[in-house]
Amino acid sequence: MYRSLPAELYTAAQVRELDRRAVHDHGVPGYTLMVRAGQAALDALRARWPDARRLGVLCGPGNNGGDGYVIARLARAAGLDAWLLEAADPARIKGDAARARSDWMKAGGTCLTGGDAWPAADVLVDALLGTGLDRDVEGPMAGLIDGINAAGLPVLAVDIPSGLHADTGAIMGRAVHAELTVSFIGLKTGLFTGEGPARCGRVSFDALAVPPEVCGGLTPAARRLDAACIGRLGRRGRSAHKGDFGHVLVVGGDRGMPGAVRMAGEAAARSGAGLVSVATRPDHAALLPMSRPELMAHGVAGPGDLSPLLARATVLAAGPGLGRGDWGRDLLGRLLESGLPMVVDADALNLLAAEPVHRENWVLTPHPGEAACLLGCDAAAVQADRPGAALRIRQSYGGVCVLKGAGTVICDGQGVAICTGGNPGMASGGMGDVLTGVIAGLIAQGFPPWEAARLGVCIHAQAADRAAGPGERGLLALDVIAELRAVVNP
Repeated sequence: MYRSLPAELYTAAQVRELDRRAVHDHGVPGYTLMVRAGQAALDALRARWPDARRLGVLCGPGNNGGDGYVIARLARAAGLDAWLLEAADPARIKGDAARARSDWMKAGGTCLTGGDAWPAADVLVDALLGTGLDRDVEGPMAGLIDGINAAGLPVLAVDIPSGLHADTGAIMGRAVHAELTVSFIGLKTGLFTGEGPARCGRVSFDALAVPPEVCGGLTPAARRLDAACIGRLGRRGRSAHKGDFGHVLVVGGDRGMPGAVRMAGEAAARSGAGLVSVATRPDHAALLPMSRPELMAHGVAGPGDLSPLLARATVLAAGPGLGRGDWGRDLLGRLLESGLPMVVDADALNLLAAEPVHRENWVLTPHPGEAACLLGCDAAAVQADRPGAALRIRQSYGGVCVLKGAGTVICDGQGVAICTGGNPGMASGGMGDVLTGVIAGLIAQGFPPWEAARLGVCIHAQAADRAAGPGERGLLALDVIAELRAVVNP
């Protein structure tokens, strides 16, 4: 879905700055950029729907609407049947957008208004609202967005689906559901996290022939990660032995939850850790080797039983099935005392929220509910600004935050990365335990937490995408583990 896209992701304000630089510093007229955007969008539309002959273009009052006027005019010139609905009083349309409207009218175009019936169309073009949206959509504009979504037609969104926040991927009241989004000049972070992936459909990009120097000195808000980054793993030396690749200690598996530590442990081993031990309830310890004999299982009745295991461990994976009772709380306290690098997930995160600790050598991997617990808010607030929530967790707890979900966000306080892999089939039990094991396995092999988190998220997503080949519904965590070995040997 995201092949051949740039890695750099920007906020809406940053893209406006890139646009300003192109116009004022590099002498590219604003209307030239608008015409290029319209042509790029039309080309993408015709490539995606080659049999479409009738286009319905809905234009708002800003430059996004100006792109729409250009699309309609160029479509007519190419022999297509295009009708156009304008959602604003023409007197409100200024600058390059006004020129685009004038050129449409001079070419014989007419404009429907909000109360008019929509003619037949094969594809709708959403050019209503651009990247500057900062409040919920209401009134007639909301009605038009609802109309687009109810039409049952494929939709191309110009730059961003109307109603989607360009920085966060949150829906501002309501948002267009597009099948194809064509983005210009710089990719926006909101296209790839939160509701962005669901609302954008396939994302295409065109730099509009803007000089690369336009981006000079502007640090992207985030970087897009995909399966290509897995190539950094490289090949192992021929003289390697298991001691070279670390020892993961997975701690958890309270009563009724032995599967969580089993999956985390196997994921660590499949990711390349040299040795994996599991510390769990004594009545579970004998069960784990029956299904995965490579795991060294140890029954621990309390924190004192962890000392010999900690002496041999390289990295800790804390939380899978740990529970929130005294047993889990006491074990977590002993792990924190050890000072070893940690990956913290599940119940360990909820225990941490109750007694916060700040340290640098760990990776926290919350889902939105756990993130809300860490931040003292609700999950809706986390989802409203996923990059911001990940940064706040990093600021409060240190280390690296991996905020799981559609468009997983990884933040270490210095940089932000967003993974564009994965699929909805991952919404099932045990997936987080697998990710915990993968990241811990990478840290055991010598990757620093920031690198291990980014690589681990991409490996996990790629394995899940491979496992989803027969279908996303019914995808299980063990299906993902089965694909890890192929993924970590690129």
